[in-house]
Amino acid sequence: MKPTKQDICHYIDQYLQSFEKVLYEDDEQFLKGMQTNSLANDDLRKYEHWEWTQGVGLYGVWKLYDRTKDERYKNILARYYAKQFEIGLPSKNVNTVTPLLPLSYMLDELDVPAYRDTCREWAEWIYKDFPRTKEGGLQHITSDSVNEGELWDDTLFMTVLFLDNMGRVLNRPEYCEEAEYQFLLHVKYLADRKTGLWYHGWSFKEKSHFAAAFWGRGNCWITAAIPEFLAAPGRTPAVRKLLIATWRHQVEALLQYQEPNGMWHTVVDDPDSYVESSATCGFAYGILKGVSLGFGEESWIEPALRALEPIIGYTDEEGVVHQVSYGTPMGRESKDFYKNIELKPMPYGQALAMLFFMESQCFLDKN
Repeated sequence: MKPTKQDICHYIDQYLQSFEKVLYEDDEQFLKGMQTNSLANDDLRKYEHWEWTQGVGLYGVWKLYDRTKDERYKNILARYYAKQFEIGLPSKNVNTVTPLLPLSYMLDELDVPAYRDTCREWAEWIYKDFPRTKEGGLQHITSDSVNEGELWDDTLFMTVLFLDNMGRVLNRPEYCEEAEYQFLLHVKYLADRKTGLWYHGWSFKEKSHFAAAFWGRGNCWITAAIPEFLAAPGRTPAVRKLLIATWRHQVEALLQYQEPNGMWHTVVDDPDSYVESSATCGFAYGILKGVSLGFGEESWIEPALRALEPIIGYTDEEGVVHQVSYGTPMGRESKDFYKNIELKPMPYGQALAMLFFMESQCFLDKN
């Protein structure tokens, strides 16, 4: 039985109720690694709940607030930022930028000078001082890995969307132009010309795509990030045209690899890899968002909505989304690396489900 709008509202509410529980769970595996691998060697408490995993989750909450103006969503954000700024922020890198993405949108709602000053400082750092690869790409430096000369597909969602929005907030067009350049450069090196799918990364040093994997969640960051980026005003027409064509090529490929029940695999083109919830939600959300913006096909709505039922099936009684792959570093030698990533509820799994279910509400009456 296909879910109704009422069902979707119920699950969005469940995902929200369980979100803060997942948001503040300690990631023992990450923190243990940071004890020996932290690049900045600063207070690990600053990283406990301020990483990309939380940032993506908070962005989902922001999008719900922006759509509904429900004060519950705003209060979750306000509590989070008050707590984390009291602890202090970690060192700057691709992943620690991500929690600032929703904050950059909330600056008018949370008129706290420290928040605005921090967003301004980090955006200027990205623009002027961020470690770069050849050709001026944003090197995918993280809290525990330098990744010299490497471009990763995650960077566009985790860092570039924030820089672009701060260009709007601060009226700094050079930030937006830099964001456009980063999207174009990542298209150049990560989008596979033959299939339309995206590689996880590119090494300028090794001149390779590492294991050459079409990793599921990495691809979903692109499916979602391009519509998010193109929804912002002022895009250069030629950039817009190229990104739409790139996005459509990817979606056409994704639809060929979707399972009949609506799910996608953690290695998109490998049916022997497990199906994965966060990538599935990201794909379905990005597809529906592109259709909403007018550059996706109406025929793509049904395949995207088909993913609702299996995601509901992976949702437990408390509203926690399961079948979510844990944070995934680069598979450098073998595609099998991605098949062995453990499954674990994570904030980004909750957020991508919320985004997907929220966007699906616009289409349920039509299908």
